[in-house]
Amino acid sequence: MSDVTQYQVPTGQLGLSGPVARPAPGTLPLRGDIAHIALADRYLVPHYAVPQVRSVGEEAVTLRLNPGDDADPVTELAAGSRFELLDTAGAWCWGAVGPEGPSGWLPAAALAPLGQ
Repeated sequence: MSDVTQYQVPTGQLGLSGPVARPAPGTLPLRGDIAHIALADRYLVPHYAVPQVRSVGEEAVTLRLNPGDDADPVTELAAGSRFELLDTAGAWCWGAVGPEGPSGWLPAAALAPLGQ
């Protein structure tokens, strides 16, 4: 699996044009502090992340709304599924299946080692 994905980075001047409806949690890879680089032309946040493409390890894993085994589930990712890593916090990773989601947290240990 390639660890590089090409996304169209917005060109030209970006500007605010008024209020934007915030998507439901677990949908787009967008938080108050960070978003997927592919969303830069639609949402204003302090930081945009270029994803590190990874894959789920040998066992399926539940993508969750927050870091923690007791957090609400978003979806189940099958073993070997593509995951775009955008942020880490301790033993948890936040990211998405792609720039249009779904997004959430999963244990870092659930990801296959780099290069696999």
